[in-house]
Amino acid sequence: MSKKSIIPAGTGKPLAPFVPGSMADNVLYVSGTLPFDKDNNVVHVGDAAAQTRHVLEIIKGVVEEAGGTMDDVTFNTVLITDWDNYAAVNEVYAEYFPGEKPARYCIKCGLVKPDALVEIASFAHIG
Repeated sequence: MSKKSIIPAGTGKPLAPFVPGSMADNVLYVSGTLPFDKDNNVVHVGDAAAQTRHVLEIIKGVVEEAGGTMDDVTFNTVLITDWDNYAAVNEVYAEYFPGEKPARYCIKCGLVKPDALVEIASFAHIG
């Protein structure tokens, strides 16, 4: 099995020992992605839609760095801190997956920084 780390230009240093993406045998595994700037500060505090857009743009960058598009995403794990944000997250999410939808699940949980409202991890099949 071949394995390659996927780290888009401008990526900040992660809070823990991981990379934004890992490609193995044409499957891209995108790490749980939070609404952080390059210095690991939470962006768009209090705005679940804007945080979701920020997260999906980061994921899009990882997928594109690996040679794919968002159409290649086959599965997402969506983590939210409050069910009241579910509709806002889904509205933005649907913009990034307008055609064939990836499989996914969504759970409510605490995230690593209290101001983060959403985290998404993805799988994509590229090539």
